[in-house]
Amino acid sequence: MSLSPLGVKRAAVAAAVVLGTVTAVPASAHPRDSGQVQCHGTESVRYQPGVTLEARPIHITVDGHFGSCTGDDGTVKSGGYHEEFTVTTGCINPLEEFRDHRTYVWNTGESSTADIAGSSTVVAGQVVTPATGTVTHGRFHSRKVLQIIPIVQPSALQCLGEGLTHATGATVLTIS
Repeated sequence: MSLSPLGVKRAAVAAAVVLGTVTAVPASAHPRDSGQVQCHGTESVRYQPGVTLEARPIHITVDGHFGSCTGDDGTVKSGGYHEEFTVTTGCINPLEEFRDHRTYVWNTGESSTADIAGSSTVVAGQVVTPATGTVTHGRFHSRKVLQIIPIVQPSALQCLGEGLTHATGATVLTIS
């Protein structure tokens, strides 16, 4: 049995009523910040004075750069952050628990400030710092943040004398 063009049209309308309609929505109509964003990049850390075996106050300068971001509506393609703070640490004890505000600046000119918390542990020769939190201001407001930062653990030789003065490692940021 074949349907006439009018019969096909009626069948399509009936199917749409029974099953619900699926209509393509233009990208501009989708709510902004609706999908997960993942960014890959590097984090560079400078320590002043250098980190030695003995724990002492160290001024830390952190510069992060994400060269590749994907997801969401596709407009955020890269970003970065800069922080400075002082902690008491040494080569033997990684950073203890911390709380901070981190502001990510995106290629769009927008920014996201997140309240983050975390701590560092030594895993397979790397100091791994997972930071989790929530975006409190700006783009991606109210969304969850997870940033993983592994940096090579300093050797005993690096910790002698003036100590470790800088380190660089990969980082991954997920906003969901």
